[in-house]
Amino acid sequence: MPHADTSLVPDSIETKAEFWTHVHDQLEILMAGQRHWVSNLSNAASLIYNSLQAFPSNFGDGERSVNWCGFYLISSLFPQPRFTEDNASMDPKFQTHASTRMLLGPFSGKPACQWIEVSPRPRGVCGDAFVKRTTILVTDVQTYPGHIACDGDTNSEIVCPLVLQKGGEDGEDIALGVLDLDCLAIGGFDEDDQVGLEKIAALIIRSCDW
Repeated sequence: MPHADTSLVPDSIETKAEFWTHVHDQLEILMAGQRHWVSNLSNAASLIYNSLQAFPSNFGDGERSVNWCGFYLISSLFPQPRFTEDNASMDPKFQTHASTRMLLGPFSGKPACQWIEVSPRPRGVCGDAFVKRTTILVTDVQTYPGHIACDGDTNSEIVCPLVLQKGGEDGEDIALGVLDLDCLAIGGFDEDDQVGLEKIAALIIRSCDW
């Protein structure tokens, strides 16, 4: 089966619960045999976004469309600046902010904010979900304190944290980033979306080497 076909949504799928189970299963197929987070998150963002566009009974085109789907990730996962003869030291600004930001990762949609502050004071829905390590569902972003308006057309948002659970007595869970979805409609997401996306976030965590 061509990889693009994984984003097709059968006509037999009517409920959000069925939809998210379908997307979860398709993503598991796409990530089989690949454990690099860049490749897997790229396919995950594209699959979720395009599957939502193909689910017109709940999203799809028009005023209820999901207009952005992607990831923000801790900066330590990204390649770090190297010392060179022409650049004897790292950019001081980068050194200052490297451990206090999430950087923009793979996504589908319009261009977005390059980074989001998470320390000492988290910014926006993504920053709060990262620090609190819990999904945040926002019915109306205009009422959310500190909301970051990357796209002024966005009216609702859901953000799921990506948390690596180490386990064991000495194991400490590690927040790696967030999965972020925006919608043009007020109240675009509900508890069914939260349950489905949290299962997808868990699948992504265990399917990648971090």
